[in-house]
Amino acid sequence: MHAPDFSLKGKIALLTGASRGIGEAIATAFALQGAHCILTSRKIEGLNEVAAKINAVGGRADAIACHAGDLDQIRRLVREVQERFGRIDILVNNAATNPYSGPTMLDATEAAWDKTFDVNVKGVFFLTQLVVPLMTQGGSIINTASIDGVRPGIGRGIYSMTKAAVISMTKAFAKELAARNIRVNAILPGLVDTNMSRVLMDDPAIYEQVIHDVPMHRHAKPGELSGAALYLASAASSYTTGAILAIDGGALA
Repeated sequence: MHAPDFSLKGKIALLTGASRGIGEAIATAFALQGAHCILTSRKIEGLNEVAAKINAVGGRADAIACHAGDLDQIRRLVREVQERFGRIDILVNNAATNPYSGPTMLDATEAAWDKTFDVNVKGVFFLTQLVVPLMTQGGSIINTASIDGVRPGIGRGIYSMTKAAVISMTKAFAKELAARNIRVNAILPGLVDTNMSRVLMDDPAIYEQVIHDVPMHRHAKPGELSGAALYLASAASSYTTGAILAIDGGALA
């Protein structure tokens, strides 16, 4: 009998948006399965706190600050990772932003558009492009998209467009990189208790409107996404690429 292998022992994982929320939960799960996690986000203070928590329970984690929408910082990040660690086995593109929220996109500014696309699309694309040469032994790339990329959220039109782009990007990279033994998949969270979701969760009327369409009638905790990410990062998903996995309490069902 062959049991699925979820171990990440000896793997080097780079995770963006790892200072809190979904990124922190995934990094913790990876570290507990043996991965050496390289945590990155815009502010080093939060990263250091997460790294300290992981190291305190016997995991391995290092923190490197990087703005996910700044190509110069992304290039520096990849150079530093290459110099210090030599390779990358797992990339989690989790960083995202949503600076604009309103009833209509007609009021959105160019600055809001640029910031959202820079972080959510351009940063994901070019970090992936730069990391692939470091995946010398093959690897797994996991993109955090959103159910909004399939069914645009009210008041989240620009954000929804970026997540639709991430879904398409995932499938395109999956086809191109399969020959390199690199798998590319995406998870699609529904409503998760994170800082980004506070605008939805803190307003009872909006929250009830969102939850009404969720068969499980509740939001998720960040840790509830880590199991799917672990599956996609590990050998348990060795024949899975181009997959778009919704973790949404049934919202897209």
